Amino acid sequence: MRLIPILGVPLDHNSSYLRGSARGPFSLVGALHCDSANLWTETGFDLGPVLDHRGALELGEPEAAFQVIEEAAAQVGNDRPIFLGGDHSVTYPLVRGLKRTVGDFAILHFDAHPDCYHEFEGNPHSHACPFARIMEEGLCTRLVSVGIRTAHGHQRKQREKFGIQWLEMKDRAHWPVLSFDVPVYVSVDLDALDPAFAPGVSHHEPGGMSTRELLDVLHAVDAPIIGADIVELNPDRDLNGVTAMVGAKILREIAGMMISA
Repeated sequence: MRLIPILGVPLDHNSSYLRGSARGPFSLVGALHCDSANLWTETGFDLGPVLDHRGALELGEPEAAFQVIEEAAAQVGNDRPIFLGGDHSVTYPLVRGLKRTVGDFAILHFDAHPDCYHEFEGNPHSHACPFARIMEEGLCTRLVSVGIRTAHGHQRKQREKFGIQWLEMKDRAHWPVLSFDVPVYVSVDLDALDPAFAPGVSHHEPGGMSTRELLDVLHAVDAPIIGADIVELNPDRDLNGVTAMVGAKILREIAGMMISA
């Protein structure tokens, strides 16, 4: 059985509201190995022998961080890596690196926000912009954003421009069953979940998914998962480690889906 690399990406200088998510990777790994749970997945796999913890990337100066992240992703791209953020801006260099190594893939994106602003507060690399950069460069064949419930008019125009598929929370009762014809990269912003399930995020947006709803969508993915990130865990806002445990649960189930493919 192949090992699944787990790499921390402790970057939050592109956050628009609160800092703190740079400490998210460490909180999430701590929850993953908390004695209150175990490393078995709901799909029946023991991750104990499989998870390969490689620590956190040394990102250096902010202006060099994206290049470091991209190179790291390219190096592990064939090993089905899981990256732990950090703010959501890290998804852009991660996807750039993976594209170089694995070729074509779709992105399944869980989030309260579309994160496809052309620029936000003058920053084209804000955590509100990664999917604009990804779509501009043609880094994925398809982008499906699940859990959307706060979308600026500009982002609605961006959706039309780039052909992004949104599954909005207001339409939850009528979501289609997703099917993919290429491998899938999964990007999970923990604020896709309702704050009742994940209070430890910088942007609380009520009306979100339950943890079970997110796992149901994940478990239904019908193509190989070739990589993933889990981002925006802000330990400064977490309550009793609840959000870190939710993130660890999602990590386990993503890893389980990687093994089962």
